[in-house]
Amino acid sequence: MTLQPRPMIYGANGFTGRLIAREAVRRGLTPILAGRSREAVEPLARELGLEARVFGLDTPAEVARKLEGVSLVLHGAGPFSRTHPPMLRGCLETGTHYLDITGEHAVLEGLHWRGPEARRAGIVAVSGVGFDVVPTDGVAAHLAHALPTATRLRLAFRGGTVSRGTAITMAEGAGEGGLSRQGGLLVREPVAARTWRVEHDGVTFMAVSIPWGDVASAYYSTGIPTVETYLAVPPAAAFVMRGSGLAAPLLRRPAVRRLLRERAGRAKGPSETEMREGRTVVWGEVTDPAGRTRAAKLLGPEAYRFTVEAALASMVRVLAGGVPAGAWTPSQAFGRDFVTTLPGVALLGGFETDGGAPTPR
Repeated sequence: MTLQPRPMIYGANGFTGRLIAREAVRRGLTPILAGRSREAVEPLARELGLEARVFGLDTPAEVARKLEGVSLVLHGAGPFSRTHPPMLRGCLETGTHYLDITGEHAVLEGLHWRGPEARRAGIVAVSGVGFDVVPTDGVAAHLAHALPTATRLRLAFRGGTVSRGTAITMAEGAGEGGLSRQGGLLVREPVAARTWRVEHDGVTFMAVSIPWGDVASAYYSTGIPTVETYLAVPPAAAFVMRGSGLAAPLLRRPAVRRLLRERAGRAKGPSETEMREGRTVVWGEVTDPAGRTRAAKLLGPEAYRFTVEAALASMVRVLAGGVPAGAWTPSQAFGRDFVTTLPGVALLGGFETDGGAPTPR
């Protein structure tokens, strides 16, 4: 008897991986749980009645062997700049669909250029199927459709508490500075090089520019040549972040980076109450050379809850077929209305949706 191929959640021992695994089982799915820590993966698999596979990503042959009988990998083990290449290579070798939940711009940029390999291998490859970057990518795609002549896109978001894995990824990038896309080119700049005032529920936030995955994903989703990404914070935090560029040389020192990783490893992530009650906000605005603008705001659940919903919905869509082989952004793979199909998500703005196509009012 031939066993049916099954999806795998790699990094199931991490904070986000555990959330996704538990919700998958609650919905009747039976993924294989995998990761490099036997002490963490196997007890969770036993609790949920699932198969466990323990392996690292250091040996390509081992990765390929452990992907035997796997139809799709949902990759949730960061920092993705290190873990993404070997996992994607394994998926290309074995014809296994690849999804991940990264927001790292280098990973999103690199995946785009591997589209021809994915097509030859007959696999779907999509990075950023969590809060990074499904909501921002959806907002970008809707705004680009509402104003096809747009040449500048601004995106800002406000999230919540970070987990250990996210904190470590942030620590890895400490000292690298900011990043935006200007005229189609990626440009290094200080963090908080520019600011943008955004509002929600009568409260004004100062959004400061940060390097975010959409400098890659939104560019390829929309073709808009200038893409700037922001984090909405209280004014006092914006002041501190604008001064952080002075510390960049210090943050690049190995000893300081080791200290940051150690501190990041203590992060625990949001509580159940925070995940249940928390909300996220995404702001978007496009402008064209004539000065015309369109703006939108997306309201959604807490960031980790958002990631669980988006990742599982992405998994189900790929497994159901209909997504062509290749490397895609979320909105390219699943359509610009994908984000609005997720529970608790509302998209508001200067356009209305009609059959998936926003039209200016």
